[in-house]
Amino acid sequence: MTKKQPEVIGWREWLGLPDLGIPAIKAKVDTGARTSALHAYYVTPFDKDGKPWVRFGLHPLQKDSLTCIECEEPVKDVRRVTDSGGHSEQRVVIDTTLLINGISMTIEVTLTDRENMRFRMLLGRSALKQGFWVDSGKSFLLGGNKNQPAMATL
Repeated sequence: MTKKQPEVIGWREWLGLPDLGIPAIKAKVDTGARTSALHAYYVTPFDKDGKPWVRFGLHPLQKDSLTCIECEEPVKDVRRVTDSGGHSEQRVVIDTTLLINGISMTIEVTLTDRENMRFRMLLGRSALKQGFWVDSGKSFLLGGNKNQPAMATL
């Protein structure tokens, strides 16, 4: 039996989050972040059938606060996360499906306000260990460019 070779991706790539209604979102691939992070401009916890859920709003496109997607998902966990600047905050964690280059997998994502960041999503190393290597000198190895996803790769 041969082991499948890891997929090589660039430091930024277009991804899909189909469970959240996001066909394409530009993400920074961040080996320094353990868990992936997604921009949510509001996060509201609530109970559904006695279980913790979260309602949140997304602006999936950079520099576009008019395109909004509202989601409801079960809460997997709440964790204290420290960012690269040393700031610590409690974040809701959800599981969602990641679609990248035709590969579908479940990943953990924390919800946080990334309004002032260059990327609406960080793809962390816990997702990357499912079969990806990062070429930090390249971008969009799976297709597309900084302004346009290659929809065939999602």
